[in-house]
Amino acid sequence: MELRSQEMRKNAPELDPLRIGTGWKPEDLSKTQVMIESTYGDSHPGSGHLNILVEEVRKGIEEAGGHGARYYCTDICDGESQGTDGINYSLVSREMIANMIEIHANATPFDAGVYLASCDKGLPGNLMGLARVNIPAVVVPGGTMNAGPEMLTLEQLGKYSAQYQRGEIDEEKLNWAKCNACPSCGACSFIGTASTMQIMAEALGLALPGSALMPATSPDLLTFAREAGALAVKLASMPDMRPGDIVIMESFENAILVHAAISGSTNCLLHIPAIAHEFGIEITGDTFDRLHRNARYLLDIRPAGRWPAECFYYAGGVPAIMEEIRGHLHLDVMTVTGKTLGENLDELKRNGFYERCEKWLEEFNKRYQVSLTREDIIRPYDEAIGTDGSIAILRGNLAPEGAVIKHTACPKEMFRAVLRARPFDSEEECLDAVLKHKVQKGDAVFIRYEGPKGSGMPEMFYTSEAISSDKELGKSIALITDGRFSGASTGPVIGHCSPEAVDCGPIALVEEGDLIEIDVEARKLNIIGIDGERRTMEEVAAVLEERRRNWKPREPKYKSGALRLFSQHAASPMKGAYLEY
Repeated sequence: MELRSQEMRKNAPELDPLRIGTGWKPEDLSKTQVMIESTYGDSHPGSGHLNILVEEVRKGIEEAGGHGARYYCTDICDGESQGTDGINYSLVSREMIANMIEIHANATPFDAGVYLASCDKGLPGNLMGLARVNIPAVVVPGGTMNAGPEMLTLEQLGKYSAQYQRGEIDEEKLNWAKCNACPSCGACSFIGTASTMQIMAEALGLALPGSALMPATSPDLLTFAREAGALAVKLASMPDMRPGDIVIMESFENAILVHAAISGSTNCLLHIPAIAHEFGIEITGDTFDRLHRNARYLLDIRPAGRWPAECFYYAGGVPAIMEEIRGHLHLDVMTVTGKTLGENLDELKRNGFYERCEKWLEEFNKRYQVSLTREDIIRPYDEAIGTDGSIAILRGNLAPEGAVIKHTACPKEMFRAVLRARPFDSEEECLDAVLKHKVQKGDAVFIRYEGPKGSGMPEMFYTSEAISSDKELGKSIALITDGRFSGASTGPVIGHCSPEAVDCGPIALVEEGDLIEIDVEARKLNIIGIDGERRTMEEVAAVLEERRRNWKPREPKYKSGALRLFSQHAASPMKGAYLEY
């Protein structure tokens, strides 16, 4: 089998001298050529350390007889742009990363790829890109940062900020939290979107078993990076081991069952459908809802649980989760190792993987003077935290295409409620009303025109934190939006409401005083009354139709650049908000 890189050399005589000018040695030109694609950059802690791992990958490639070339497309940080218009660029950046990977790989073809990323848009962008390119590929998740003093983790900053604005803590306490929440590189130390997507990469079979969400400071991560480089060279000579050969519908079903077990981020409902789309597979919110029903929720990690994310690896990581739900998984799916999922799990038990994890847990216990066991972090199947997964898809006349709620992070009081509508056309207006106590118990607070086409689909993080950290509002109101939430968000929050307001979805037609029905167990989200009075569903439909006739489209928020392109072509939130051309 002739390698793609060697075919390219025959057709492009300038290629060899240009690569020699880049630093390649003449003898490198005929080797297996591996593209090392990463989001390395000084953009945030999740990507700032990746070049260390890139160099380990290069060593592994070299040792296996190949040559590695470094390519970069760094990602942005939602946390750094949170609360500003910069957050509007977050989701579109996923598309641009996937596009750049396609360009990098196809402009000068490679024989295989290794993809390194840690965070919530970089990793999905890389997974979309590797699917689109479809050359043999290995993913190296960039790991998680350590917790700070008192086990402080970044998702707690929203709580501290809201408490400071309400006068409940002083500036000194807020500054202490700011200075100690990110003590190392790696993804934020909770099961947010970054952590969730690292776990999804392994669950899909594209990363080495046991490599997801390790502490970024661990020497074990360097070993995995080196092994990934060597594996990429091996895969280049195996014609049936491309991502499109490995990842099938059953792979996605496995990943979604793992998502249920870890109480993964709701943003996964944007990323998994978009990744599946690149593989030619349709995943919808209904797929998540079906698989989450009756699924066991096992992971006691923040934000829904008690412990920082580094504990996930100490308890055995993705393999330990998969062992607990083993009876529900497709064990015969192929993985990047060239072995099935079941074979990988059995091999880990034989080679001492869990014993090594246990030693790291002992070190954690000494550091924080606690006495955690593996079962404190990953519950046994029969002692699950919950038995109905972690998310639900709600539908009704308010969300005909669906909306998502993370019910494991929602107070039980809000599982079934009838609330009064308080609509706002931007997060800024809504947050101001919440902080100034203009929102009352029993309100259904709406933030609309924040979907993919409306403003790029930013996170409603500060508003959700202001509500969930309020002792009264956190259990008596709901926040409903066509935008999205941070993986760190907790409380009575419902996102991805589809169709979005810009497309004249029903969320655009809600008026002050409408009665809103939420029923998580029945999966309902409906407008059931007008002006504070209950009406029949037929009467509500007639009112909504009248409002629709009077509704006027908004002037596009963005008239140039990447966000204009995104707003013109983004799919519905419940489809994954990928670009439809």
